Amino acid sequence: RRPPAAALESRWREVDAWVEAARVAAGMYGNRLGLMGHYYGGMLDIYSDTTLQCATFGTHIELLEVDELAALRREVTGAAIRARLAEFHAVFDIQPDCPAEDLAEAARTSVALDRLVADHRLGSMAYYYKGTGVPENEATIASIILGTSLLTGRGVPIAGEYEVKNVQAMKIMDLFGVGGSFTEYYAMDFTNDVVLMGHDGPGHIAIAEGKTKVRPLTVYHGKVGRGVSVEMAVKHGPVTLLSVIETCAGKLALLCAEAESVPGPILEIGNTNSRYRFSCGAREFVKRWNSHGPAHHCAVGGGHVADRLDKLGALLGLETVRVV
Repeated sequence: RRPPAAALESRWREVDAWVEAARVAAGMYGNRLGLMGHYYGGMLDIYSDTTLQCATFGTHIELLEVDELAALRREVTGAAIRARLAEFHAVFDIQPDCPAEDLAEAARTSVALDRLVADHRLGSMAYYYKGTGVPENEATIASIILGTSLLTGRGVPIAGEYEVKNVQAMKIMDLFGVGGSFTEYYAMDFTNDVVLMGHDGPGHIAIAEGKTKVRPLTVYHGKVGRGVSVEMAVKHGPVTLLSVIETCAGKLALLCAEAESVPGPILEIGNTNSRYRFSCGAREFVKRWNSHGPAHHCAVGGGHVADRLDKLGALLGLETVRVV
């Protein structure tokens, strides 16, 4: 006897999930990760064994210099800047108080970033650089966020704060086709039982709720300079959080949780930010999640994909922990 149609459909969904997980594992194996700059001083929870990352995922790491990006900026033509400014206005909701000179500098850096990514065949990148002492490097880093957001939105996730573990999580989520935006805890709203999470720097504009805003900043988080930054919320609906963690046994593991991105007020400070509701409640989620020792960053993607992350972990020989 043939099994019922519903049972057949369920089995094929399971097969599809395994095939997709295998495709993501292959994508990670063939990925070239660029690292530019250095770690954020004292932020010990994000430091990672990059050899372990390569051994686990098969990732190739390309070490980059900020000076190379600064040099590429010198070669950007006025025509390329004007074309990129037109793209900015098409893609982003640019606020009227953004200085024209800051947008032009962001366009110059964005074009140079595309060249850097193409030259090194990068599939992802993590960076951090204070920009102190060399004005050209300062201008480069202070104008990087719009370009990194464009790249993140089109499949080359870029993480600030040199967050190697998190850019790996972002790349996994992007390969699954659900985004993968850089995020961390901002606040907890006990009245509405939600956790506010987001981050400064690049946002995954492909999973934004509406058009991503561009706002001017006079002070940057952890960097010298001023410029323009992006502000967005992740699209309302189901989401999955993913963190690549290092265990006490010296291995990597996947930590994930499913939630809902819900509407409500967010901080309008030129950062990404969203309100997330968890089935176990905000207080219990934070306690359970942190009991596994993750860094304070994670990647968020649209949709519930914890079952596919389980399969990816099985293919890579990694423990996958789901917080529920």
